[in-house]
Amino acid sequence: MSKTYPVVLSVAGSDSSGGAGIQADIKTATALGVYAETAITALTAQNTQGVSGVAVTDPAFVTEQIDRCFEDIPPQAVKIGMVPTPEVAHAIAEALLAHHAENIVLDPVMVATSGSALSDDDAIGVLARELFGSAAVITPNIPETETLTGREIADAAAMEDAARELAERYGCGVLVKGGHRVEDANDVLAAFTADNEIETVWLAGQRVATDNTHGTGCTLSTAIACGLARGLALEDAVRCAKGYLTGALSSGLALGHGNGPVDHMWEQR
Repeated sequence: MSKTYPVVLSVAGSDSSGGAGIQADIKTATALGVYAETAITALTAQNTQGVSGVAVTDPAFVTEQIDRCFEDIPPQAVKIGMVPTPEVAHAIAEALLAHHAENIVLDPVMVATSGSALSDDDAIGVLARELFGSAAVITPNIPETETLTGREIADAAAMEDAARELAERYGCGVLVKGGHRVEDANDVLAAFTADNEIETVWLAGQRVATDNTHGTGCTLSTAIACGLARGLALEDAVRCAKGYLTGALSSGLALGHGNGPVDHMWEQR
C-alpha cells in the first residue's frame, strides 16, 4: 500500500548541536507528520553556549539543492531560516521564484539565542526586496522587527503597528513574535483578507519559565509551514504552531550548559 505525506522544504543553516536550524526543522516536521526536505545554506559549529564558526554554502550549490527538491518531490510549503550572505539570499529568491514556490514562511534570522550573529544585514535586505512579497508570512521577533522598521518596539501597540506597517510595505502576512516581552508570549499577526484589506489578530501565548529556548524561532516557523502544507489557513497554522512550541518548551528537557534545546518530540514521549 502506497503512502504519502505533505512536504516542507527547509532552506536554512545546519546546527551541529541539533537544537536549531535544519536539525530542528526536520524534527519539527517529523513530529507533525510532514516530510522534510532541506537545502543547507551554511554549516555552523555551535552548541547551547554559542556559535564558534560558520562555513557558508556556495550560492550555486544552494540553488542546486532547491532545484533537485522541486524537480522530484515538490514541497507544499517552504521555510526559510538562516541566510548568511547577500549572494545566498539572491540565489534562494531566484530559485524559489523560478519554481513558483507556495506557502513560503520566512524567518528573518539575524541573531542566535546565544547572541551570535547568523545573517548579514545585507542578506536580509536582499530577501526583503526580492522575496518578502512572495511569502505567505514573515516571522520576525521584536529585535528583528525593530531592525526592519527602524523604530523601537516598546509595547503591544507598537508591535501591532509594526506588523501592519510591514504587511503594507511588503504585501505579505507578518507575525511579530512577542517572546522578548517579559510579561507574556503574545504574538500579533497582520494578514490580508479576501478583500485585500489588512487585519490584525492577537494570538495569546503561555509564557514558559525556562532557559531552554534554543531553536524556538526555527521551530515555530517550521511548524507554521507544516500547517500550511497540510492545508490550514494562515491563522490556524500559526495557532497550531504556537501550541506545539508551548508543549516543546514545557516538556522540561534539559541539555547542555547554556540555552538548551526545546523538546521537539514531546508529544511522542
